[in-house]
Amino acid sequence: MRSIKHLIVVGDRVLVTPEDPESMTKSGLYLPPGVQEKEKIQSGYVVKAGPGYATANPGFEDEPWAEKKNPIKYIPLQVEEGDYVIFMKSHGMEVEFEQRKYIIVPHSAILLIVRSEMLPPS
Repeated sequence: MRSIKHLIVVGDRVLVTPEDPESMTKSGLYLPPGVQEKEKIQSGYVVKAGPGYATANPGFEDEPWAEKKNPIKYIPLQVEEGDYVIFMKSHGMEVEFEQRKYIIVPHSAILLIVRSEMLPPS
């Protein structure tokens, strides 16, 4: 059996477990699935995040004849595993892994991050 730990997210992508959209409005009306699909934003929890934005190493730090150890460096992403995110639904790609639905979202499509340690004590 495969585990989510064996999934590798590449680049600036984020793997999100989507939160089920509300099927009932505040006034108590139940919305059909077609109306829910028209929503522009969606939310969920970050399961895994990629290493970040790749940048090329210009090579100014090393001697030109020296062996290159790691030519690619990454600018890290803001999201972390466990964060609650709100993102633009149209930019996400839905995938299924071991009978669970996930959404792969580019970091640039994330509008808001809620991190539990950022919330003030109540």
